[in-house]
Amino acid sequence: MSLSRPLSTVLTTATLLLTAAGCAAHPGDAAAEPAASTEHSLESGGISRDYRVYRPAAARDGAPLVVVLHGGYGSGAQAERAYGWNEQADADGFVVAYPDGLSRAWNTEGGDCCGPAERRSVDDVAFISAMVAAITREHGIDSARVYLTGMSNGGIMAYTLACRTALFAAVAPVAATRLADCPAPAPVSVLHIHGSADEAVRYDGAPGDNTSTVIDGPPVPELHAEWRRHQGCPDPVITAAGPVTTSRATCPEDREVTLITIDGAGHQWPGADRTPMRERLLGTDPPSTAIDATATIAQFFARHRR
Repeated sequence: MSLSRPLSTVLTTATLLLTAAGCAAHPGDAAAEPAASTEHSLESGGISRDYRVYRPAAARDGAPLVVVLHGGYGSGAQAERAYGWNEQADADGFVVAYPDGLSRAWNTEGGDCCGPAERRSVDDVAFISAMVAAITREHGIDSARVYLTGMSNGGIMAYTLACRTALFAAVAPVAATRLADCPAPAPVSVLHIHGSADEAVRYDGAPGDNTSTVIDGPPVPELHAEWRRHQGCPDPVITAAGPVTTSRATCPEDREVTLITIDGAGHQWPGADRTPMRERLLGTDPPSTAIDATATIAQFFARHRR
């Protein structure tokens, strides 16, 4: 997550761009009304918090839920447009939730991350937990198949939620790290996707190129090893295909801890549509074409239950 520009300028410009862009169309039967996301709010910690829900026509009672956390300066609507999760839900029949961080950021409960949410000590763990409970009730979600992914600040928040709750069968941070204390996380499968040339959340764990905050979690391979220890996993099997190296550990009780490293890729969501203006506003790099992160994560989620 790049925080190198003045927050007021970025938020004003981003708001105008996202408002003008509107909601993306979703695939659907030509004879039927296409599915569309719906807007919701709930009170958490005395604050009204917003989120979006996309339920495709293919979703049935007992469907899985995927929670997608936007990065810094992003929003639920931006994440919905950018990463292709609605289209994946159309194909696979799960429900997707896109919550909004306070002032476009998440309080990850560790380090100096991120922005107003951290400075106000916003309880985003409570908000996301309440949102998951509400969507589970309203949409008949299978509570054993609730999943979490996030980009950058959202990916760091995904690790915080994995450390603080037992809600999720699997989590998949992208271009992220762990900043929260995490002595004894609940059993969970983890897929981490990271570019080796990410300058905002560095692969080697050095402080990232952010002027308003310091992102300096552990080196990504060490974080991967830590999660293997947490989950009681053996040494991983490592495979390589072009610029993509996959380190996969098969763990007890059908859990899995996997790291996908993309050589030369920066701070980005692999496989996303290229939008140079959005990249400038959010401080991200051009998306890698080496993998489709959304499809890869969806396949990972489908292999795991809580």
